[in-house]
Amino acid sequence: MDDISDIKRYYDKTHDEDIRLDRHQLERDLTWRYLDAFLPFAGHLLEIGAASGGYTLGLARRGYRISAFDLSETLTEQRRAKLDQAGLGAQVTHHIGDARDLSEFRGQTFAAALVMGPLYHLVDENDRRLVLEQVYDLLRPEGVIFSAFICRYGILGDLMRSIPAWIEHQAEVRSVIEHGRDPEDWPRGGFRGYFATVAEVAPLHESLGFETLTLAAVEPAISADDESYNQLEGRQRQLWLDLLFEISTEPSTLGASRHLFYVGRK
Repeated sequence: MDDISDIKRYYDKTHDEDIRLDRHQLERDLTWRYLDAFLPFAGHLLEIGAASGGYTLGLARRGYRISAFDLSETLTEQRRAKLDQAGLGAQVTHHIGDARDLSEFRGQTFAAALVMGPLYHLVDENDRRLVLEQVYDLLRPEGVIFSAFICRYGILGDLMRSIPAWIEHQAEVRSVIEHGRDPEDWPRGGFRGYFATVAEVAPLHESLGFETLTLAAVEPAISADDESYNQLEGRQRQLWLDLLFEISTEPSTLGASRHLFYVGRK
């Protein structure tokens, strides 16, 4: 089993998902559109990769009970503090661990599961399958799964903008393009993940028994240009969000989005 202690250290270094989502507001806003569209009206949710509570807080405000699970003690404490400050602490239980081992939830059933990060840090397919197999078993009949992936080709615009020198490391470039991950012998310590193709996401879930409800781009049409959306306000922002939600499942938009969002049903 892949040693993911480097990923844990990466997130323990004061990483705050709320800050990331504030930079990537379209990803956040469209994710909420899909959560609101497909979540059951009420029930107990399992949130795997809950991080610092970027979605946990909003889900708790909507009245859900949540079992929030994450690899990082640092992010767990940030999340706990935010919920307690908002007076919502009683609705959430906090759990620390590796998403490949969900045995502590054995015997429980959940109305929905959010897998919003682990699948793009598990570079081995067997590990990704292991997470989804356990989630399938923990969902009640007709339970809904939401899972997030980083798109292999959708990240290229962001890399060109933020770290253009990446292209000079051709061994890494070829490995990411051909295999979706860094070479086996690549130094660890920064962000290490698996970058999926559009074509593999639904079949992966379906091979484990899920029925696909939708696969969406949560950054359609903007590539790495977050700022143009972030600056929108009022009616213009609402109308652009409506339009981008409308086209987010159009096949030609999927591969150009940095993140893909899968919704399925047991």
